[in-house]
Amino acid sequence: MKSAERQRQIASLVAVHGRVTVIGLASQFGVTAETIRRDLARLESQGVLYRVHGGAVPTRGYRTENTPIEQRRLAASESKKAIRTAALDYLPQGGGTIFLDAGSTTGLMAEHIATTGVAELDRAREPLKVVTNSLHNAALLAQTTQCDVQLLGGQVRSSSKATIGDVALRTLGGLRGDVAFIGTNALTVEHGLSTPDNHEAALKRAMLVHAKKVIALCDSTKLGIDYLVSFATLSEVDVLITDQYAPPSFVRSLSDEGLDVVIAQGD
Repeated sequence: MKSAERQRQIASLVAVHGRVTVIGLASQFGVTAETIRRDLARLESQGVLYRVHGGAVPTRGYRTENTPIEQRRLAASESKKAIRTAALDYLPQGGGTIFLDAGSTTGLMAEHIATTGVAELDRAREPLKVVTNSLHNAALLAQTTQCDVQLLGGQVRSSSKATIGDVALRTLGGLRGDVAFIGTNALTVEHGLSTPDNHEAALKRAMLVHAKKVIALCDSTKLGIDYLVSFATLSEVDVLITDQYAPPSFVRSLSDEGLDVVIAQGD
């Protein structure tokens, strides 16, 4: 595991458990205590946690930073690929319409659909209608005749390569989707699904409000973390797909809230 991904996992463990120890983390990740201390020092410099004697505790307050989409695609990549594969099982049968937001994991879905083709994923499926606010997703899916792609108009946000604003929201207001695949920057029981940007939060919320079924895609490094803007409560999500590194205690707390949690297994 690369240091960046290990640090993301550590940040999630701190957020979920409230306190972690250097010895426990070193054993869990199979690295030295000194490596963990360096990880904690870096995370502390980023404002993610506070170091205490023998370990670390979480900082308080909501995060507001917005990571560029290129960086997000590289983070926890194997986990996101596993989540992508599990999410494909929720594509509507016999065609239908999906909403695909501008998250990094939904981008992996678009890449796989464009490469593999809808017919190969399930020969009984008809051409798939895809509504997205992602320039990346639209460009990929427009290359296959098996997808009817609608790119939402509006202002383009440079960090996510996504359209936002009133034009996109008005268009979504007149549409209905069978399934919405929604990424999230963070997820907690109390704050639900959240993101640092209110404009992108508005698009995500509009997609889930106008879809019959909502599938949230969230790798384990985002569990237990809060960002500034909540766009959905747990009760508004039908299925959460996460990865095999999700802390079991946190998964149980999500299930206790009535959320259907799917654990995607890697290769």
